[in-house]
Amino acid sequence: MSQYRARPPAVPSVLVDDAVVRITRWDFEPGADTGHHVHGLGYVVVPMTDCRFLIEEGSESRRVDLVKGAAYRRDAGVEHNVVNAGSEPMAFIEIEYKR
Repeated sequence: MSQYRARPPAVPSVLVDDAVVRITRWDFEPGADTGHHVHGLGYVVVPMTDCRFLIEEGSESRRVDLVKGAAYRRDAGVEHNVVNAGSEPMAFIEIEYKR
């Protein structure tokens, strides 16, 4: 019988939260995750380190590797869990736009 061990949580730090944007820095130890969530706002992600993501979407998962400073955008409604699949800590900035 295997014993279930939860992943450590990623650590969010809200940097700005005003009428226009919410900017959050996410820090992940190896193996840490955000937990499953739904994005209510469109957003941009900018890696502060090289990132080795495991993206879990429903019953499917995929690997995405991004270099420091690369960026991508997603629309509101995205449902997923983001995991640090690498062996080093990783961090990114998430910018959610409210307008």
